Amino acid sequence: QVQLVESGGGLVQPGGSLRLSCAASGFTFERYSMSWYRQAPGKERDRVAKISNSGATTTLAASVKGRFTISRDNAKDTLFLQMNSLKPEDTAVYYCAKGRDWWGAGPDYWGQGTQVTVSS
Repeated sequence: QVQLVESGGGLVQPGGSLRLSCAASGFTFERYSMSWYRQAPGKERDRVAKISNSGATTTLAASVKGRFTISRDNAKDTLFLQMNSLKPEDTAVYYCAKGRDWWGAGPDYWGQGTQVTVSS
């Protein structure tokens, strides 16, 4: 069965960095797009970043452009989110999600999430 396991969250000061990982299993990772979403308390879950199956195409939410980078290692079935210059408003539970195809379709499976807290 499909499994997505996030790691790398934690408490960081404003301006700091974190690198999230998502270990995937149960499907052919290199065939599907992957995304990172986040959900802050009382808010909707929003997409932060998306990457195509090959990694050649990415898109980032406007709020994180220039600070976050999405990448993947298809040899290790792992998705990454490098987060730099973190702000308190980045505080949320971060989820990785598997796409339904190589790029255009939305997610069909989700991880359990990892908490990121940006605070001094």
